[in-house]
Amino acid sequence: MNYVTFGGVTVGLCILGYQLMIWWPGRKQLMKDPVKHAAALLPFLASWAYGCLTTLGIAGLIGTASSAVLGLSNWLGDAALIWGVGEPGGQQAGAKTFVPLSSPGAALVLIATCVFIAAVKKASADTSKTLKLGAWCGITLGTSAGVAGFAAVPLAQAVNWCGDGLYAAV
Repeated sequence: MNYVTFGGVTVGLCILGYQLMIWWPGRKQLMKDPVKHAAALLPFLASWAYGCLTTLGIAGLIGTASSAVLGLSNWLGDAALIWGVGEPGGQQAGAKTFVPLSSPGAALVLIATCVFIAAVKKASADTSKTLKLGAWCGITLGTSAGVAGFAAVPLAQAVNWCGDGLYAAV
């Protein structure tokens, strides 16, 4: 099972904070056209959901890549905590239980991987960066014990339900 340390969660929250600051149009602009500005967050949120799904019991190449990103994020975050603010790193911050994906749910993650790769290749440089940061953020926060980790449970259940429905109809 993948687990995240406080350093990994810190990396994920740094990515989230960075993306929100890049996106923030200002109060006046947000009040003027909230739908347009909220829609600008959709690529990040969709790729966050994809990254989160890759940490929920996925094996194979996708799971290995996700575990490698999570391990690197844990190491970077722990090093930043130790050297940056003098706090000990390596403490597990993951949820004790999570909902793993069923076989049809895992198949949907494979389909989502193909769509994600195509979206990154087709997107402009800025959108491509947003998609990659969203997936990285989802990987680091998907198994956290906080709000993002709790979001992973209904996300996994929804993907399992959709996968069951899709493959039952085939």
